Amino acid sequence: TVCVEAGLGLDAAMSKVGEEIYVKSQALSEELNLVNLEIRAGRSREQALRNLAQRTGVEEIKGLVSMLIQADRFGTSIAASLRVHSDMLRTKRRLRAEEAAGKIALKLLFPLIFFLFPALMVVIIGPGAITMANVLFPAMGGQ
Repeated sequence: TVCVEAGLGLDAAMSKVGEEIYVKSQALSEELNLVNLEIRAGRSREQALRNLAQRTGVEEIKGLVSMLIQADRFGTSIAASLRVHSDMLRTKRRLRAEEAAGKIALKLLFPLIFFLFPALMVVIIGPGAITMANVLFPAMGGQ
């Protein structure tokens, strides 16, 4: 998004992102460079992007490719489309994180019941039980 908003074309922006992302994800960097090579070799941008989606098989990339193809075909702002797509991906990631956090409560239930609650009961009831034993059975160690 930053490259496109700065005035770079889509091809130059993909090339720049491919270079910058190499450290973090070599596979994605190589795929973006392959798309640029296909475009330079004469293949249409639409076909090169479709090949990217087909090679990766990742749903997020398929969505990005279809959005880029539509933005290119209809002449809409690619920067605005990228912004909307990135917001959608962030929302999906947040929902997945919330779902995982909801499942953690259920996973913690059994360790709490079997380990923490018995120890807590000993701490809470223990002093009272010792006092009652001393009062009821003074010969066992009471005064």
